[in-house]
Amino acid sequence: MKTNCIRIPFLCLIFSAGFSFAIDIESIESYKVTDYLLNLKEPAPPAFIEDMVVFTASTSLRRVGIAFADEGFYKVHWFRQMLINKDPLELAMETKKVSPYKDSGLLFYVHKLPERAAEIEYRLIINGLWTIDPANPNTHRDINSGLTWSTLALPPRTPDLNPLKGPPGSLSFAFKGPPGETVSVAGSFNGWDPFMYELKEGPAGNYTINIPLPPGRYQYVFFHRGQRYLDPNNASRVYSKDGRAASEIVIQ
Repeated sequence: MKTNCIRIPFLCLIFSAGFSFAIDIESIESYKVTDYLLNLKEPAPPAFIEDMVVFTASTSLRRVGIAFADEGFYKVHWFRQMLINKDPLELAMETKKVSPYKDSGLLFYVHKLPERAAEIEYRLIINGLWTIDPANPNTHRDINSGLTWSTLALPPRTPDLNPLKGPPGSLSFAFKGPPGETVSVAGSFNGWDPFMYELKEGPAGNYTINIPLPPGRYQYVFFHRGQRYLDPNNASRVYSKDGRAASEIVIQ
C-alpha cells in the first residue's frame, strides 16, 4: 500500500490509495492484547497492557493513523483492521472457498511504551485529517505552533520475565490467561492436534506444560477458546502457505 505525504511545517497532507492494513487475530503476539481486543464491543480509550498501549478505532472510519511527538509528528503509524475467525457453522454454510476470517469492526494500533518516558504525546489522522484522539480527553496546546495534541500519562513499569525454557531434550511452554480455563499447545511435533497437549494451571491464570522433544526445528501455536495464539515469549515465527502464522523454536 503506497501513501504519499507532502510535508509542510506542522502539516502533512495524506493521499492514500487504500484502506487500513488487515491482520488476523492469531498474529498478535501478546495473549493479553488479543484477549483485550476480542472482548471489546466498540472502540475504547487507550489501554495499557504489559509494556504496550493499545489504541482502537472503528472500521467505519476506513483509515486511521497515529503520529508521536518524539518522532516529530512526521512518521505515521497506520492502524490495522482486526480480523477474527468465522464460526465453523458459518463457514460450513458458505458454498465457495472464502477467507476463514471476518471483520471485527475494530481498527487498532499497538505501541510499545518508550523507556523512561513519563507520558506520550500524539495526534491522530482520521481519513486524511489531523485531529486529537476523541477517546482521550487529555490534551496539550503548543503556544508556538498553535497545535493541540493528545497526551497520555504512562503507568509505572515492572519487568516481565521470559518463561520460554525447558530441560535438555524438551521444551516448556507457558501461557497466561484467565484462571480456570482450558489451554492447549499444538504444532509440527504432534500433527497440529489441538487436544493432545493440554497445559496445567499453576498460579491462577498461569498455564505450563513440558514436552520431551528431540533436537530439531518446530512450529507451534496455543489454542484457547477456539482461537489460535502465537507465543508472546517467542519472537520467532513462520507463515504457512495459507497465510497462517505460527511460532517457531529450534532445540539444539
